[in-house]
Amino acid sequence: MNSQKQARAVRLGPRSLAALVLVSAVGVVGFGWPFLAPPGSRLGAHAQDAPWLFAGLLVLLVAVVAAAISESGLGPKAVAMLGVLAATGAALRPIGAGTAGVEPMFFLMVLSGRVLGPGFGFVLGSVTMFASALLTGGVGPWMPFQMLAMGWFAMGAGLLPGPDRLRGRAELVMLAAYGFLAAFVYGTVMNMAGWPFMSALASTVAFDPQAAVATNLARFLAYCLATSLGWDLGRAVVTVVLTLLVGPAVLRALRRATRRAAFETPVTFEAPRQ
Repeated sequence: MNSQKQARAVRLGPRSLAALVLVSAVGVVGFGWPFLAPPGSRLGAHAQDAPWLFAGLLVLLVAVVAAAISESGLGPKAVAMLGVLAATGAALRPIGAGTAGVEPMFFLMVLSGRVLGPGFGFVLGSVTMFASALLTGGVGPWMPFQMLAMGWFAMGAGLLPGPDRLRGRAELVMLAAYGFLAAFVYGTVMNMAGWPFMSALASTVAFDPQAAVATNLARFLAYCLATSLGWDLGRAVVTVVLTLLVGPAVLRALRRATRRAAFETPVTFEAPRQ
């Protein structure tokens, strides 16, 4: 089989990579601060302020997207593809309205990240979640967390091994397995963003700022099992089913569009023949 070089509509250069590392580090703190703060820390007293504090991640996310676009020299064809895929993903999200985890947009993020690379995947995931939030009215302090988590989700697909050689059934199985596991990771990460602020709903599984890390970890796992396991399982199963059923057609369409777009082909101008 002849290998083909994987397209990179958005390449992560030094500036955009540094911005991505920075926003990811801040994101890790924003998601995981209950496990990073020592027991009895005064952060617990300001838990209700944390969503607004970490909503500042949105500024860093915009900086990452802007740096990635400006540094990659993103042309009009790549911008058009980004717009089409982001609009499609945003339109897919309300179809199931999140009912029982029926969220078809996730499989599109996996396939797009796989074909177009991690840089495009991160930008697409973030932009799609932002557009879908505007479409569904889901704008709030949780939106930056969703944008970052979806950016990671799509970027991870672009980091999977064998993009130049692995094709056919083996590739589909790998993408389905990634989508299944990443769907659970996405749900768990988003649980971390909201779990510390649910103390009024379930005291036995809520975050306790006075408890040790191991105790809060056990509470968090119980919270995930009690509230989101079925939801995450539905999302994972839908992602796997759609990847296996329509994945081959979508992959062919994305690769055909990528070849025709020729993102990395330099533009040259020739003098007219006399």
